[in-house]
Amino acid sequence: MPTTWVSKRLGAVGNRWRGWDAAVVDRGIAVVFTVLAFVPALATMGAEFGDLPRRPADLFSVVLVLAQTVPLAVRRTRPATCLAITGLAFAVHESLAYQPQFSTVTVYLALYSAGAYLERFRRTTAGLATAAYVVLCVVLTVLGSPDRLTEFSVFSLIFVMFWVLGAFVRHRRAEESERRRSAATAAAAAERARIARELHDVITHHVTAIVVQADATQFLVGSPDRVTKALTAMGATGRQALAELRHQLDVLEATGESAPRPSVQGTVRDLVERTRASGQPVELAETGDPPPLPLDVSLAVYRVVQEGLTNAVKYAAGQPTEVRTAYLDGRVEVEVTNSAAPVPVSVGVRRELAGGRGLTGLRARVSALGGELTAGARPDGRFRLRAVVPIAGGA
Repeated sequence: MPTTWVSKRLGAVGNRWRGWDAAVVDRGIAVVFTVLAFVPALATMGAEFGDLPRRPADLFSVVLVLAQTVPLAVRRTRPATCLAITGLAFAVHESLAYQPQFSTVTVYLALYSAGAYLERFRRTTAGLATAAYVVLCVVLTVLGSPDRLTEFSVFSLIFVMFWVLGAFVRHRRAEESERRRSAATAAAAAERARIARELHDVITHHVTAIVVQADATQFLVGSPDRVTKALTAMGATGRQALAELRHQLDVLEATGESAPRPSVQGTVRDLVERTRASGQPVELAETGDPPPLPLDVSLAVYRVVQEGLTNAVKYAAGQPTEVRTAYLDGRVEVEVTNSAAPVPVSVGVRRELAGGRGLTGLRARVSALGGELTAGARPDGRFRLRAVVPIAGGA
């Protein structure tokens, strides 16, 4: 089963679970507030508004209590509906001057929810809520409320405060979502760049080796054994290239935590042996006992040697090449040095060798591990690629 399909299915299930969980919480809130609304001891905690002479509770007051608590069940999914029903029930409850009820505090939660979760017509909803509040103040004044502009203004500031609090939470949530989206985009770009570097290293090295071997084979027609050996080397190089390309395709097809990590296709010694088999004289010198290396460090060392040998085969074919690795004081030092080419390398080619696409990506890889990579021609005409990578850099 493709990993991408599994990841999408798991993501969809996760989204449904989060939505279902939020709906259950809101229903629980509605139930809790409904129960608390009928606890006499909590009645004094309600929002007393208008200071009209109170009338006793009746059946209609119970309906108004339920109209203020039940809509909380949809406060996130339908915040405008929740605010409209709760606010209207609150206004009628205060206009009819029923006894204080704990249910009247739900208007604050409804305002907060509208500020936090309303996506469309936010300004329109805020304007209608403000107009409704003005109408309520006028109605209470006509009914004989002793409250004046000061008291009504204080209440309006409280209502606005809850809306603004919800809007602030919404803004922070949007910022966090944007941050996660940006991080995901950056991670995807970094992964694409990493895969591009891997593909460059794989294709450039192996295809260069095959081309050089094929070109050299035409001069071996008089020696069948050497032709057979060259063709065998080309076949081995092609199979190695296919193996590494298949691995990169697996990375491209995979997503999330299930994506395979880059792997080292063989060792530095194997790489040297394959290059030597292609006709390039390569000597390998190793200093120190190689400790277990983190995958990223091991891959960086492998790619440095691979890039150095690719340049040697491409620009100094048939010339002696030296590969040196040293494991000293918690770091790995690796050098690839090839003798001067029979035909002097032009300035443009020297510039390419010092800062081409392969070396640019390689320098970024080594730098990410806290190491350093240098490349350039030496006074004697030889070209050297050298990298120093801390072993702890890949931990």
